Amino acid sequence: MAKGQLEVLNALDVAKTQWYHFTAIIIAGMGFFTDAYDLFCISLVTKLLGRIYYHVEGAEKPGTLPPNVSAAVNGVAFCGTLSGQLFFGWLGDKMGRKKVYGMTLMLMVICSVASGLSFGHTPKSVMATLCFFRFWLGFGIGGDYPLSATIMSEYANKKTRGAFIAAVFAMQGFGILAGGIFAILLSAAFKARYDVPPYEVDPVGSTVSQADYVWRIILMVGALPAALTYYWRMKMPETARYTALVAKNTKQAASDMSKVLQVEIEAEPQKVEQEAQKQANSFGLFSRQFMSRHGLHLLGTTTTWFLLDIAFYSQNLFQKDIFSAIGWIPPAKTMNAIEEVYRIARAQTLIALCSTVPGYWFTVAFIDKIGRFAIQLMGFFFMTVFMFALAIPYDHWTHRDNRIGFVVIYSLTFFFANFGPNATTFVVPAEIFPARLRSTCHGISAASGKLGAIVGAFGFLYLAQNKDKAKTDAGYPPGIGVKNSLIVLGVINLLGLLFTFLVPESNGKSLEEMSGEHEDEIVEGVETEQPSARNNRTAPIA
Repeated sequence: MAKGQLEVLNALDVAKTQWYHFTAIIIAGMGFFTDAYDLFCISLVTKLLGRIYYHVEGAEKPGTLPPNVSAAVNGVAFCGTLSGQLFFGWLGDKMGRKKVYGMTLMLMVICSVASGLSFGHTPKSVMATLCFFRFWLGFGIGGDYPLSATIMSEYANKKTRGAFIAAVFAMQGFGILAGGIFAILLSAAFKARYDVPPYEVDPVGSTVSQADYVWRIILMVGALPAALTYYWRMKMPETARYTALVAKNTKQAASDMSKVLQVEIEAEPQKVEQEAQKQANSFGLFSRQFMSRHGLHLLGTTTTWFLLDIAFYSQNLFQKDIFSAIGWIPPAKTMNAIEEVYRIARAQTLIALCSTVPGYWFTVAFIDKIGRFAIQLMGFFFMTVFMFALAIPYDHWTHRDNRIGFVVIYSLTFFFANFGPNATTFVVPAEIFPARLRSTCHGISAASGKLGAIVGAFGFLYLAQNKDKAKTDAGYPPGIGVKNSLIVLGVINLLGLLFTFLVPESNGKSLEEMSGEHEDEIVEGVETEQPSARNNRTAPIA
């Protein structure tokens, strides 16, 4: 046991993998399943919303969402998520992880259902209602990021902690997959029932009135998995690290973990009092001591997550546009409204099945073997390589015979995003900061990522437009084209690789060892060296 470490924390660090670990993964993971479903399902129905509410009589192409409306519908949930990550991250350190965890889940359930409702029938009222509830849905989802990561890191043992946190995050892959599969099944059922001609044959008849149910059902179903796990979230005890190190109640922490681990654990209240007297365990967020000890770490976690999400979300939200550009999805006018939903969902599900989901679970399998740093560096490197491989010979990929090659390379960028920085940027902030600031710092890092997602979601709408104004989507100014947009994303991935060198390696170390919470810091007014917190190498040396 490390010097000064409480017995209850050491018991968690050295515990063998048990059933409660898997229970925690499922309970926390179902929140992320819902998060991913809710955030990404909107990209399945935006084309349908354009056809239903923005049809222009006599137009050659089906109606599309105006630029400002499209940006709002796609981006408003991210604005809510960013706000929720900051607020609930801070609240999780003030009130405790468990109390706040239930609030976020109920908010997600209520707003998922409400997203499918409308006040009024006009396009303006429907879009306003959708954006309002998706903001608050995002607010609840935002809270799930720091809380799920922190709870899992504080429950896990140090040997397999990375895999457990990554497994929670990997449920995102199943959420994206579930959204696509459900949209396929629903649109196929509606298409079989309402088989109408394509837009070019019958512009009005190609969008049946019942299509309005399709997008509402897809959005509302996201409430189900979150609602099913509410009871189990409320039964989880508060994490021992919060109870002992932040609330200073070692008796309760020992009692809770004795039941979970099924072993006798001594409370040791006198040791907590001794630890509380140390200046190393009392500095605040953004204080001089914090910036000296963790400033570069926080800069590393925020910048890498920000850069990763610009690339990740701009690709994910606008897959359908890229697929259309290379001909993988037929021109909109050759399909009816419901068939278009089916085609978009099928394409996105294929990408999720072949690259997104496997990438997440490769991270789970290898994160505690080769470390966080190596996986993140490798992921950014291959994302950069494959993005440039798509961008530089882009005209080559647009030819019909080369489309499969495009999809393969595009899938590999997603694979290495998920077997790479998309997972590690979530894991590391939950491991390297002190318990009293852990949820807050994770929330700040995650909010930086969502800021990147907003840049990607809004910016890509305009950047990817054709340089020729005659070929742009209705209402959009000319952009730099898909090719140049992919080059920009490649440069962003390269920057992410460089900022990875600010992130410390936490593999195999206890949370207290990483944060330096059990080390004497002040000797006669002079700050001493912190071998585990300050001098962590960013890369393991073979």
